[in-house]
Amino acid sequence: MAPVAAAAARDEVIHQRLAVLAPLRLELIDDSARHAGHEGAKGGGGHYRLLIVSPAFAGEGRLARHRRVLEALGDLMDSRIHALSIKALSPDEVSTIAAVSP
Repeated sequence: MAPVAAAAARDEVIHQRLAVLAPLRLELIDDSARHAGHEGAKGGGGHYRLLIVSPAFAGEGRLARHRRVLEALGDLMDSRIHALSIKALSPDEVSTIAAVSP
């Protein structure tokens, strides 16, 4: 599979896995190209920034939200994702951000 096609397929799988959190907003930025030559990139794992807004995060702390995201991604964290920066917000907090900048 060509590198662009492989990245698109990987992104689609990530979106599918995160759907369980019923996100109102999901922005996934693939920063893998910025990490070319990095040891983790050599194995095919991508580097991502994620902004996810979900009612599921209401009343939860930052660590609990990150655990939910990582649980939803499951085995992708061992293979397709090498690095992930997460910004997980409840709908009430969404006014505090403008775009992905975790």
